[in-house]
Amino acid sequence: MAVRSVETAGPAETESLGAELTAVLDDGDLVLVCGELGSGKTTLVRGAARALGVSDPVTSPTFSIGHRYAGDGVIVSHLDLYRLAGLEREDPALLADYLGPGRIAFVEWPEDAHVELADARMRVTLSHGGGDRRRIDVDELMDVADAVDGADVVDGADVVDGADVVDGADVVDGADTADGADTEDGADLADVADGGGPR
Repeated sequence: MAVRSVETAGPAETESLGAELTAVLDDGDLVLVCGELGSGKTTLVRGAARALGVSDPVTSPTFSIGHRYAGDGVIVSHLDLYRLAGLEREDPALLADYLGPGRIAFVEWPEDAHVELADARMRVTLSHGGGDRRRIDVDELMDVADAVDGADVVDGADVVDGADVVDGADVVDGADTADGADTEDGADLADVADGGGPR
C-alpha cells in the first residue's frame, strides 16, 4: 500500500485526522502510532477515540502499559510501549486485555518484531514540521479502503476533506485551534498533569 502524507497545522487538525482514519477501522483492528516525543501521537489517538464514541478524557498511558475506554460498541485500547525494551521478555498475556475481538487498539512506541503486533491494520508516523505543524504518514498495512471518507486521490496522496495539496503532501482543512487550544506539544504535556508523560 502507498504511504499517504498529510500535513496538519495544529492539534485540532491532528485530532481531526485521527477521527477520519477510524472510517476504515473495524472491530479487532490494531494501529501502530510512531513518532518522536511531543510529535502528537496521543493527540491523534484522542481524535480517533472521540470518533469511536469515547467521552472520557484520553491521556497518555506512559506510567502504565495502557488505558481502555468504552466507545460505541467497541473498547478503544491505547497502549504505550515506550518503557518496554522488548516484549519478548514480557508475559505473553501482557497485551491480551487490550487487543483482539471487541477492541480497536492504538499502540504508541510499537515493537515491530513482536508477534502480537504483526497483524497491524495501519501504521501512522508523526513528525515535527515546525511550530504546530505536523507531517503525518499513513501506511495502510492491510487491505483497506483506498480513501478516508471518500477523500480524493491526487498524485497518489489523499486530500482529506477537500484540503489543498502542498508540495506533494496534504493539508487537512477545517478545525482551527479554537479558544487558545494547546499547541501539539502543549496538548501532550497537558497529559502530564493527568499522570501521563510527554507523548
